Amino acid sequence: MENGFDVVVLGAGPGGEVAVNTLLKAGKRVALVEKELIGGECTNWGCIPSKTLLRATDLKGECERTAGVATPHLDFERLAEYRDYMVSNHDDSRPIAGYESRGVTVVKAPGTIVGPGRVEADGRTLEGEAIVVATGAEAVIPPIPGLQEAGFWTNREATEISELPASAAFIGGGVVSVEIAQFLARFGVRCTIIGPSLAAREDPAVAERLAEILVEDGIELEIGPKAEAVRLEGKERVVTLDSGQEVRAEVVVVAVGRRPRTRGFGLENVGIDPGKRGIEVDDCCRAGDGVWAIGDCTGVAQFTHVSKYQARIASADILGKPVKADYRAVPRVLFTEPEIASVGLTETDARAQGIDAVSAVIDLPTSIARPYTYQENPKGTFAVIADRERSVLVGAWAMAPLAGEWIHQAVLAIKAEIPLSVLRDTIQQFPTFSEGFGLALRQLPDEETMVGIDHCPHPRIQQPVTEVT
Repeated sequence: MENGFDVVVLGAGPGGEVAVNTLLKAGKRVALVEKELIGGECTNWGCIPSKTLLRATDLKGECERTAGVATPHLDFERLAEYRDYMVSNHDDSRPIAGYESRGVTVVKAPGTIVGPGRVEADGRTLEGEAIVVATGAEAVIPPIPGLQEAGFWTNREATEISELPASAAFIGGGVVSVEIAQFLARFGVRCTIIGPSLAAREDPAVAERLAEILVEDGIELEIGPKAEAVRLEGKERVVTLDSGQEVRAEVVVVAVGRRPRTRGFGLENVGIDPGKRGIEVDDCCRAGDGVWAIGDCTGVAQFTHVSKYQARIASADILGKPVKADYRAVPRVLFTEPEIASVGLTETDARAQGIDAVSAVIDLPTSIARPYTYQENPKGTFAVIADRERSVLVGAWAMAPLAGEWIHQAVLAIKAEIPLSVLRDTIQQFPTFSEGFGLALRQLPDEETMVGIDHCPHPRIQQPVTEVT
């Protein structure tokens, strides 16, 4: 049947695409409905363009602290061209053609669930035994008086820029603000971040060190006061804070969070509550009879890697091979320079859950050799949080070069519940940042005594500084 399928996928972001490819590989007939661009927010306006832009300024910062290397010249025009290449100039004709050549029916139009197993899009009724909802999330725009009239950017405009502004004020202290502000500041743009907190979901020590990093880049921080009004004066936007202060900037970037996109897709027609915090799903990502939901629209964790993970979970269930989702070891990375990577629980969260938590925090430059071989006057911190009773890792965080890469030792340790005795006895390559993982674990108290501090690996490195709680 022309409009008959095994599965209809509503939304072509990373999660939707993984679902399509997984189900297609299993021999299923699949229809893909997307009203915007194939690849969704991440590919077109989020992770891919932002990390492409950040790489140049990250390298500049690294070079400034590397012996024997001159500070590179930043070329925004060339960088913008490469960013456009990475997002295919927002032209999704090639992926559409690729899907269609493999038998996927792609409908570029808004889609609505009109009943069990039926989705209407572009005047067609697509029928499927299963529907996968992968509609993503959208930027939250706070009701600040004057904001709409003055005009503002979200992450979309920030990652699409073709010309650098003279100044930018960021409302919100999360990932979009800190990453884009550092990128712009290193290109000479005057930046201010306004918000109740920085990196609110992370350990307080992360926020403290992050503030130091941002200030070193010349970024002004107004942390605590809230924006209560915005007005346009000439070519500047003026943000009035509840403290009475004013912040002036050419552009205002709103980055206070993202809301699951759940309304307007007909979920109520199949008995599913869109919900204020996302579509409720079970451990197999089932949202209702014949309907699965994945990604940001579920509100579980708004990360591309979680969307892709849930796509695999939902697809397995559709294919009759159910597995249960496990979110204990979801990595989180702020792609600042240096990177800030976390996984699992903070010590405070662990104790709030009734865990007998113990932690160790080490200063990397005074503990291992790699920071000094990597750059001059290095800085870096690594922390581990363990469940004393079960003797397993439950959390970790790092602020150091490439932290987003080597945090995955902790991800696997938490996921697999590897005993601390095994982790302590694991050999890490010298000299690498991963050595910090083993060293921090050996600072945790065992059942009998505190494990001895490692011998200093280089004469330039002083006795390790550790905090154990």
